[in-house]
Amino acid sequence: MISAFQEHIRQKSLLDTNSTYLFACSGGIDSMVLATLLHQLKIPFILAHVNFHLRGEESNDDEEFVKNWAIDHEIPFQTLDADAHQVAENQKISTQMAARVIRYDWFENLRIKLGLNGIILAHHEDDQIETIFLNLLRGTGLDGLIGMADRKGHLIRPLLPFSREQIEKFAKENDIQWREDSSNKKTDYKRNKLRLDALPLLFDTAPDAKKNLLSSLNRLKDSSKAFSTLFENWKSQEIKVDGDFQFLPISAIKNTSGATSLLFYWLRPFGFNSDQAESILEACQTHNPGKIFETGSFRLTIDRDELILSPKTGVFETITIQKNDIEVSWEGKTYELLKLHEKAPIDKSKTNAMLDLEKINFPLEIRSWELGDKFIPLGMKNSKKISDFLIDLKVSVAEKSKIKVLISEGKIAWVIGYRIADWAKLDASTRKTLYIKQKS
Repeated sequence: MISAFQEHIRQKSLLDTNSTYLFACSGGIDSMVLATLLHQLKIPFILAHVNFHLRGEESNDDEEFVKNWAIDHEIPFQTLDADAHQVAENQKISTQMAARVIRYDWFENLRIKLGLNGIILAHHEDDQIETIFLNLLRGTGLDGLIGMADRKGHLIRPLLPFSREQIEKFAKENDIQWREDSSNKKTDYKRNKLRLDALPLLFDTAPDAKKNLLSSLNRLKDSSKAFSTLFENWKSQEIKVDGDFQFLPISAIKNTSGATSLLFYWLRPFGFNSDQAESILEACQTHNPGKIFETGSFRLTIDRDELILSPKTGVFETITIQKNDIEVSWEGKTYELLKLHEKAPIDKSKTNAMLDLEKINFPLEIRSWELGDKFIPLGMKNSKKISDFLIDLKVSVAEKSKIKVLISEGKIAWVIGYRIADWAKLDASTRKTLYIKQKS
C-alpha cells in the first residue's frame, strides 16, 4: 500500500517533503494508518487532536494514545478540549455538526497560526461512498454525487482511493495500533446505519457491486466537470452584469433542457436553493412578472422579459429639504438648489428639474415612490399612477426600485430623473424658479 500511496500523492501533487502540514488525527485505524504512511515517507506534519469528551474516559484515553504516539515518533502535537454540546445548543444544530464546526475552525486557525501548507484528513474510499449516499438522502445535485475532493482549498485527503479493507490489511501487516470508537457501532446516526446495515446489503447484491458503483461515481465526476464547462459558457453568453445587478433573458431558460440546473448553479452562490430554482422556472413558464424570490441578502425579480438578480437594499430614509438649503445629496448624487428670480432658458434634461417656486411649498421631501402614488405628468391633464407611467416608459424592475420622488405638501412634483408634474411647471406667469441641478 505504501508504494501505491506514494504514487497517488505524487501524481496528484497532494503532499511533498518540503512542506509541513497539519494532520487531523482521531486515533482510529484510518488516522493511525495515515500517520504511519506520512511518517514512513518523511512528510513533515504536526499532529492535531480534538477531545470532545463525548465518551467520558474513553475520549481521554484516545487523546492520551494519540499524544503518546506523537511523542514516540517525535512528532509535534496539538490538542483541543471542546464542548460540542454547548456549541450545538447555542447554534441550534446537532452535536455532530457542532463537533465538525469546532474541528474545522480550529484546524484552519492552527494552520494559519503555524504557517502550515495544508490540513490532512484521513477520509478514505468507503467514507466517500457513505458521504455520497448521505447527500442523496438529503437531496443533492451533481456536486453531492461527486463527493469529497482529493484537495479542496487547504483540505487534503490523500487516502480517498484506498478502501477500508486495504487500510485494515496494512494496519495488521505493519502491527499498527489504533483506538476503536465505541460510538461507531451504534446505529443512532445515519452514517452508521449506512455503514453497518444499508451498504453491506447493497454490496451483497452482486460480487462486483462496489466496484461498479465506484466506476459510476467516477463517470459522474467527469460528467460534472463537463457540465461545469458548459454552464460557464452558457453563463458568459446569456447573463449580463451591470454593477451589482445581473440580468438573464427568460428566453434563455424557458424552453431549455436542464433549465432548473442552470438556474440553480447561477443562483446558488447568492443563497438560493434548488426548490427556489424550480419555483422560479415555473413562474417564468406561467408568465408571472413582478414575482420576487429572496434570500438573506439577494432578491430575484421576474420582469417582463428577464430575470433580475440584485442585492437587497436598505430602506431609503426620507430626506427633507428646507427653504434655505442650497443643495441636497443621496446615494452618491448631489443636486444644487438654485432659486432664480428672473427668467432663464428651460433645462429640458430629465436629470434636472425646473419648478415654479411659487407653486411649491417647503419643506419638500424626497422619498422612494410607492404603489398607489399618482401624479399629473407634464403635458397631461389627468393623474396617472407612477407604476403605469413607468410601465409605459418600459422602465426595468431593477431601475424602478431606485426611483425617488419629490413631494410638496403631499403632492408629487417630480418623478426624479423622469418627469416633473404638470401642476409645478413653469408658465407665462412664473416669476421665481426652483432649479434642481445635478452637480457634475
